[in-house]
Amino acid sequence: MNPKKNKSVEILIAEDSPTQAEKLRSLLEERGYAVVAAADGKQALALARQRKPTLVISDVVMPVMDGYELSRQVKADPELGGIPVILLTTLSDPQDVIRGLECCADDFILKPYDEHYLLSRVQFVLINREMRGPDRAGMGVEIFFNGQKHFITADRLQILNLLLSTYEAVTQRNRELKHTQEDLRSLNAKLQAANEELESFSYSVSHDLRAPLRHIDGYIQMLAEDTASTFSSEAQRYLEVITDAGRQMGKLIDDLLEFSRMGRAEMRETSVELDDLVRDAIRDLAMATAGRNIAWQIPLLPPVLGDPAMLKQVFANLLGNAVKYTRPRDAARIEVGSAGEEDGRVIVFVRDNGVGFDMKYADKLFGVFQRLHRADQFEGTGIGLATVRRVIARHGGRVWAEAAPDEGATFYFTLKPSPSEQGQ
Repeated sequence: MNPKKNKSVEILIAEDSPTQAEKLRSLLEERGYAVVAAADGKQALALARQRKPTLVISDVVMPVMDGYELSRQVKADPELGGIPVILLTTLSDPQDVIRGLECCADDFILKPYDEHYLLSRVQFVLINREMRGPDRAGMGVEIFFNGQKHFITADRLQILNLLLSTYEAVTQRNRELKHTQEDLRSLNAKLQAANEELESFSYSVSHDLRAPLRHIDGYIQMLAEDTASTFSSEAQRYLEVITDAGRQMGKLIDDLLEFSRMGRAEMRETSVELDDLVRDAIRDLAMATAGRNIAWQIPLLPPVLGDPAMLKQVFANLLGNAVKYTRPRDAARIEVGSAGEEDGRVIVFVRDNGVGFDMKYADKLFGVFQRLHRADQFEGTGIGLATVRRVIARHGGRVWAEAAPDEGATFYFTLKPSPSEQGQ
């Protein structure tokens, strides 16, 4: 359509979003159309009666009066009934098509729209308007859709155009989905290649870094034995520092591998008895708790849905931390329990009366290598809580903590309840 000729065409825009309205106005004015805009359906109807525009383009979802009602009232007005109406919609519900037919709309355009496509539909509707005869009235047709009866009074050409535009919109959306699927396949292939590289790196870490560590540890032990009588006490202490550093490095490698594995391992969800996992974790801490005065408080815990091996690692880290940070307490208290629900998920907590921490550093707790206490106070690599957060995130839950310096700490996390528990 000639831009000069477009100047005689006035298009009324009904759009509650100022940004979207301005975008559409600019697009149409660049093509030479005269444009007037309204912020809702009621205002648009008043402007339509005042200005008698050539075409109405309306968003479906608007305050005061939506696009369907605007179209219905425009078509019902004897002075406005010949004005074509284009509805901008997401077509998220098949019922939208019926609503469009019932309100006698002339065309559907999917949001977000392609600018060239929208302009082509505008041109099509304007040309089609000129071709339509003066007798628009139809006898009406009664149809059943989704178990409901609808009476459509739009003329045959309107019905045909609306259904064709709907089909074209759905076809366009299918093409977009196809391109998206192709992009996803490409991304998945790249992700698989990255995972394979990560697996190779993990093997390299476990094999290539462990070998020199074993050599260092072995030679340090032989050196200590051969020089036991000749080295000074200071030199012997240096050897002990080197040995401890080597062991710390080995532990760091183990924790990094575990952290990496928790992000890549396949999840096997099943009903999990948390009581069993807690007992196993406490039993594994036997050496760390030997000779300690620890009061364990473990009431009956609800069953949850999750991966048993991963959740066991969660308790191993949280209970291990509780044991470690209550070491200065002559009478340590460690409690595991349930604290109700959050968004339908079970809240589980691990609480201790240990050294605690300042909550202003809480955002650092769950990061890799983040530690709130000096290594000479409490051993560790700063990976345990990062592993906890990764496991809980893979289960769709969240983890957080509450604490105060010298007043202990409580770590919370959420898990899906077991289906049997939900039934009860």
